[in-house]
Amino acid sequence: MLQDLVAAAVAAGVAGLVYMASAARVVKQYERGVVFRLGRLAGDVRTPGFTTVVPFVDHLHKVNMQIVTMPVPGQEGITRDNVTVRVDAVVYFKVVDAANALVQVEDYRFAVSQMAQTSLRSIIGKSDLDDLLSDREKLNQGLELMIDSPAVGWGVQIDRVEIKDVSLPDTMKRSMARQAEADRERRARIINADAELQASKKLAEAAQQMEDTPSALQLRLLQTIVAVAAEKNSTLVLPFPVELLRFLERAQDHPAEQ
Repeated sequence: MLQDLVAAAVAAGVAGLVYMASAARVVKQYERGVVFRLGRLAGDVRTPGFTTVVPFVDHLHKVNMQIVTMPVPGQEGITRDNVTVRVDAVVYFKVVDAANALVQVEDYRFAVSQMAQTSLRSIIGKSDLDDLLSDREKLNQGLELMIDSPAVGWGVQIDRVEIKDVSLPDTMKRSMARQAEADRERRARIINADAELQASKKLAEAAQQMEDTPSALQLRLLQTIVAVAAEKNSTLVLPFPVELLRFLERAQDHPAEQ
């Protein structure tokens, strides 16, 4: 009789251990547990730590609550100014409602990926090429809003959307290079013209000063000669006043007349 009681106690203990082993679950800090009892959502979402379920009746789904980095494949489209481009992006999102992420959508990762691709193509069609290249922050905000609106009902929150790269056709790259080169040449010519204008004003002021003080012209001539001679040139070009040549010509004509 005693042996039967001991055997029963051991069997009960083993059965209890098996039950606890099959019922025990551990939810990690970055996870939330969603329990389905006979196919229906049961109770609140299980928080991190140790928890138990009813074996063979409850089924625990663990949902990762960390931020997910999802690359969006490159999408080709035509911009509003009729330029064919290829744009790729990256989406940062996280699950904020574990129950809705499992119940409201079949695969929230796939749903977010498809919504991001569709929204990216829509953004390309609504934007100009200059906006894609220079005003990405505004486009990122619009893209984030387009993806986040339907994702709220899925228990998913879009944290950030970034456009990574904009690929242009080779012909467009060459055209943009020529445009940039022409713009730089235009600015160089404007700068040179402005420099000539400033120099002409200074020369006019110098000429006015030399007209009032004739000796300043001679001093400037001597300075020029010194500067040219310092270069160790074998030939020295000396400016000669035209008035002096005319004086010598008149001096030669007067003796001939006499």
